[in-house]
Amino acid sequence: MALPLTLSEIPARRPAGAVIPHRGLGKRGADEPTAAGVHGFASGTYPFLKDVPPQQFVKVLSTAEIVVGAALLTPFVPTLVAGAALTAFSGGLLGLYLRTPGMRKEGSLAPTPEGLALAKDSWLVGIGLSMMLRGLTARRQTVPVKKARKQVRKAEKAGRKEARRTAKA
Repeated sequence: MALPLTLSEIPARRPAGAVIPHRGLGKRGADEPTAAGVHGFASGTYPFLKDVPPQQFVKVLSTAEIVVGAALLTPFVPTLVAGAALTAFSGGLLGLYLRTPGMRKEGSLAPTPEGLALAKDSWLVGIGLSMMLRGLTARRQTVPVKKARKQVRKAEKAGRKEARRTAKA
């Protein structure tokens, strides 16, 4: 059985897959002030989160980070699925950067010192989008080994048949 992962995808999946669950595990046992801080920051940008209790929000966020990281590190998770999970997660982080006042210099995408940590998460969006594109296009570009062998045998047979015709003529 072939894995839905190519050798070229491993360098992108491994670092992101290691960093994200590490963040999630760090939030797993967050105390009340830490949970309130993380929740306050997120709900300031995404107002629909204000109704979620801080401890519950941090638990869900922690779980999401662990799940996304596990999807990236697990080789049998298809590239498209892992890329979509990473893109969705990192898109939320990028939204925090773009929508939170004080994260960017006025009238620019350049980060302020406070926004630098979130701005650096933009590489996760790039990795996620690249993985999704790879997952969407890889099947069209590659052929399973069994099918390739069959195509080669068919082409060889047609070539031999053509050679015999040419030799007779």
